[in-house]
Amino acid sequence: MTILSILDTAPVWQGSSPSRALRETLRTAPEAERMGYHRYWVAEHHNAPFIASCAPPVLVALLAAATSRMRVGSGGVMLPNHPPLVVAEQFGTLATLHPDRVDLGVGRSPGTDMSTARALRRVSSPPGSEAYREQVRELVALLSPQPGDPVVAVPAAGGAPDVWLLGSSVENGRFAGELGLPFAFAHHIRPRNAEPALRAYRDAFRPSAAFPEPRTLLAASVIVADSAERAEWLAGPSKVIVAQSLRGVRNGPNVTPEDAAKLHWTAEEDAVLRERMAHHVVGDPETVRERLGELLAGTDADELMVLTLVHDLDERLRSYELLAKAMSAGNP
Repeated sequence: MTILSILDTAPVWQGSSPSRALRETLRTAPEAERMGYHRYWVAEHHNAPFIASCAPPVLVALLAAATSRMRVGSGGVMLPNHPPLVVAEQFGTLATLHPDRVDLGVGRSPGTDMSTARALRRVSSPPGSEAYREQVRELVALLSPQPGDPVVAVPAAGGAPDVWLLGSSVENGRFAGELGLPFAFAHHIRPRNAEPALRAYRDAFRPSAAFPEPRTLLAASVIVADSAERAEWLAGPSKVIVAQSLRGVRNGPNVTPEDAAKLHWTAEEDAVLRERMAHHVVGDPETVRERLGELLAGTDADELMVLTLVHDLDERLRSYELLAKAMSAGNP
């Protein structure tokens, strides 16, 4: 049985607002739980007018209160932005209040532009690789307090979250394995790295007290609709995002599918967009089930987490429901 989960960035759309985006996140989580999704993670981005998810601990607290069984967490906390002790206290508090339901996914990306990153990191370590590794080790130690520790994240003594390492590189996969942590790979960011990164993770894995066996999750961009044509239309804004990233311009809310359909691309731009969009899994239920089955078989991931950037909330929920039914039908 395929384990399905959701990654939510609380997207902000033209004509909407961050307030509406966050309310839609809180409406989506209970529906996802009803559909049988296993976990629901929220991202950390800053100074991005197209994303309202910038404070994972706050959102996770609200999501945990709005649901009863589904795991909730961060996908993830960008650890170089924060002192590990603060993160340990925040998520230790959440895990104590909601036992066995809280995940702490951590990553090293700034989640923003470098000017904003410098403002965020006034009290934290520099974002270099070794500094990040040391922060992760410090965080793990704080969430597993030992007698005589000079500094203790007090709430974590009553219950700690599951710590996941996020990444899109072979290096991050290997590091997660060396620490004995579960690894969440960002296929939606660097799809070509998926198989070698997950292989490096398994090869390097050292059993830990919390995770005696490797545990992997694959995060992918997925949109499902009743027809392939409708799914492609819903994916129009994603194509615009890719085009904007290629041009180095991204300074407003996400465009609607209607506005995306009005845009025209040169033959050269269209070819590049087709290549960049090829890893997005978009289509009717049967097509999506087949493509995701191939992806999971190729990576041997234990779990699939979907990022579904769809403008209309009802259409977004419909995509989640069609996906859950399709993947269930594809399993014995």
